[in-house]
Amino acid sequence: EVDVLLRNFLPCYRRQLAASVLRQISRELGPQEPARCQLFRSKKLPRVREHRGALMHLQGHPPRWQPVFCVLRGDGRLEWFRHKEEHESGRRVLGSTALTGYTLLTSQPEYLRLLDALCPDSSGDHVQEETEPLLEAPVSFPLFLQHPFRRHLCFSAATREAQRAWRLALQGGIRLRGTVLQRSQAPAARAFLEAVRLYRQHRGHFGEDDVTLGSDAEVLAAVLMRGLLPATRAQSLPDPRGAGRARAWAWTELADAVYAAVLAGASAGLRAFQPEKDELLASLDRSLRPDLDQMLQLRARVAGRLRADVQGPLKACLRRKVDTRLSQVTQTLLSTVEAALDAVRTLLAQGMDRLSRHLRGNPSGARLRREVYAFGEMPWDPELMRKCYREAERSLGTLGQLAAPFGFLGTQSLVFGVQDLAQQLMANAVATFLQLADQCLTTSLDCQQAAEQLGRVGGRVLKKFQSDGEAEQRRCVRGWLLSIFLPFMLSQLQRSCRTFQKLPEFEGDVLAMGSQALTIEGIYEDVIREVLLQRIDQELKRGLGTSDSPCAQVDVSEAPWHQEGAGKTAKFPQGS
Repeated sequence: EVDVLLRNFLPCYRRQLAASVLRQISRELGPQEPARCQLFRSKKLPRVREHRGALMHLQGHPPRWQPVFCVLRGDGRLEWFRHKEEHESGRRVLGSTALTGYTLLTSQPEYLRLLDALCPDSSGDHVQEETEPLLEAPVSFPLFLQHPFRRHLCFSAATREAQRAWRLALQGGIRLRGTVLQRSQAPAARAFLEAVRLYRQHRGHFGEDDVTLGSDAEVLAAVLMRGLLPATRAQSLPDPRGAGRARAWAWTELADAVYAAVLAGASAGLRAFQPEKDELLASLDRSLRPDLDQMLQLRARVAGRLRADVQGPLKACLRRKVDTRLSQVTQTLLSTVEAALDAVRTLLAQGMDRLSRHLRGNPSGARLRREVYAFGEMPWDPELMRKCYREAERSLGTLGQLAAPFGFLGTQSLVFGVQDLAQQLMANAVATFLQLADQCLTTSLDCQQAAEQLGRVGGRVLKKFQSDGEAEQRRCVRGWLLSIFLPFMLSQLQRSCRTFQKLPEFEGDVLAMGSQALTIEGIYEDVIREVLLQRIDQELKRGLGTSDSPCAQVDVSEAPWHQEGAGKTAKFPQGS
């Protein structure tokens, strides 16, 4: 199954690598807009703060609660040892896992309901069979890590404070591992995500979901497991090991073994493809640059013909299906991002003010260094950032309900994206403040004068944050609106516009270019994307009260084509 997946996926990936390189080159050689970012970009890589401590772990056959010493690494990997001394002496771990794809539950009744749902035909058996005290006995401060394809990890903390600290740390690790591809601006990462979307779309799956959380191998493994699980469950459950919740527990162990085999195969396949990918990217850059003008002119001609052909069905789809919900979804997204960034701004202002107050108090050098270090660590402090992250989660249910009719099931990815944005802007603002402060503070200033200088620097940083925050809010909402509505529109237009994707009069010219970077199918999707973005920008203008100026730091996958006539969008009347 893994071999079949790779055999069918890699050609799609090659095409998207070519298209991504072509788009990047066209942007490089096109008109360059001035940089709009006001804040300095933080040079620190995203990470989680390492966390460690003693927990109880449910493990073994039959499962028993046993003490372990757990360590959450900065890369979002969880390890556990028999004793703290084994960790400190560098002994081999008892177990470890990357937190990609896990969901953290701290409610035992909620977790038990989840176990019951895994084997619904026997969900009530546990009341009649032998008692299962390890699964049903009350756990005071639980930490349940659930995964759709992996063995569940059940831990228990000694106190509520320890449970809270572990909850914040684990949630940060889950997000860090999940958004590794979404955070990347590399053409290969963007091409991979687009290839996954098209691969699934060609098999009838339209609509974004959370399957793209994780590394490239983890994403492919998740795509395959979605199809393997039903058949595996049907084959394994008639002969269960135990019954009721014990049966569900056994199922998670079987799924974990299947997932491990799939992940190993996907990782090996992508590693084998890596040399070819590196050579392909280098050769694409060399081969596409000389023919860029010719390719973009051909693309413009094909796009113009497609735009004229699909105008009727496209206008009807927008009017009847999209416009009815676009405004509500836009406003919900705008308010969600705004609330998260407002929380970041408040936290940032408090941190800068705290530094100024400490400086006025004529502190010792050691204490001031500790305060500056604590300020620099704010973006990675889960306790400090929790309010910002919580704001991103408040509208999770509402967004899910609004977007579900359009086949969008990626609300967790959306929330992670907003939280990543909040953390990155905080990191940029902190780096900017420290750099500007270093430039303006001199040994000739006394503490009062230095505090006044810091106050002025803080005011400048807040203005820069406001500017970048507004641009990033627009960019973030624009990208997620496209993720919600583009797959839906493509699915709605699939039947009525199928003949328009042929264009035999252009097929020979496209094939004659001899490059996978240009396909009629790709140009067709670009046309739909451009028209949808025009409508989205109209809605954002109403929602934000801004001008028609282009969006700052536009995502590569949304970027216009810099060629005369290549990026024109259909001028449909507003509200049509």
